[in-house]
Amino acid sequence: MKIVIIGQQDFGKAVLEAFLARGDEVAGVFCAPEKEGARPDPARVVAQEKGLKVFQLPSLKDAKAIEIMRELAPDIGIMAYVLQFAPQEFVNIPKHGTIQYHPSLLPLYRGPSSINWPIIRGDSKTGLSIFRPDDGLDEGPVVLQKETPISADDTLGSVYFDRLFPMGVAAMLEAADLVVAGRHQETVQDESAATYEGWCRAAECRINWHNHVDFVYNLIRGCNPAPGAWTTLLGKKVQLFDARKHPFHTFGAVKGKIGEISATGPDSLRITAQGGQIEVFKLKHEDGKKISAAEFIREHGLAAGSSFGN
Repeated sequence: MKIVIIGQQDFGKAVLEAFLARGDEVAGVFCAPEKEGARPDPARVVAQEKGLKVFQLPSLKDAKAIEIMRELAPDIGIMAYVLQFAPQEFVNIPKHGTIQYHPSLLPLYRGPSSINWPIIRGDSKTGLSIFRPDDGLDEGPVVLQKETPISADDTLGSVYFDRLFPMGVAAMLEAADLVVAGRHQETVQDESAATYEGWCRAAECRINWHNHVDFVYNLIRGCNPAPGAWTTLLGKKVQLFDARKHPFHTFGAVKGKIGEISATGPDSLRITAQGGQIEVFKLKHEDGKKISAAEFIREHGLAAGSSFGN
């Protein structure tokens, strides 16, 4: 089939390479312009290395974008990690329209941080959707969905990189084949079941040690590796990454005050929260790099009784 890729970054690159690997014709690639000082966009770099036509327009709403898409005349448009708004006049030009990837089970978790929030909320499953983009945010009819469980110790990294990323690439190929062959079904999203979640950024990632240990643990793993759940130490920001949860089962098991280091070991430290402790293996001080708990303890002179959140 003759396709146009609208995408960027590593996911856009992987989708582009997957279509090329099986012999599809890529008529052109639309990538958002890189910001000054940003690393080169992997999707743009690969497209240019392959000798493909690359278009980096400030807006897909521009008449120039519409004109280019009409000239390329693809069978289908493939939107793979797109941060620019794509109007209907643009996405409807391909012969079979356009399909888009979203890493949640739509209509749940519409919005930009749809992988973080199911983990932070303690959900037992998530997934991906291939849908028809419309002028709403992640609101178009769904063409294909795939589910994946979220285990009690999954992180953002394991859910995305191990599952939603490779599953998403394969699903884009599968959905494109179904649409071009006319064998797909489109399911209108149930607005009564829809949820929208905004960005998961620094303000949302601050740890409140007075929350239950389950909430604290889910926040840490839902923000690992990015944007990184954080607390403070002597007024400085400290991000916590690889961690493990240890619930208290009896009153006598309670150790330490809320936010306090109850124990340090050769490769971890334990911080008390409501109902249990969080064992942390990697941390990042705002003045340094991500390091092991043992290194962090040495660098900052920590011991049982030291307190976070102050």
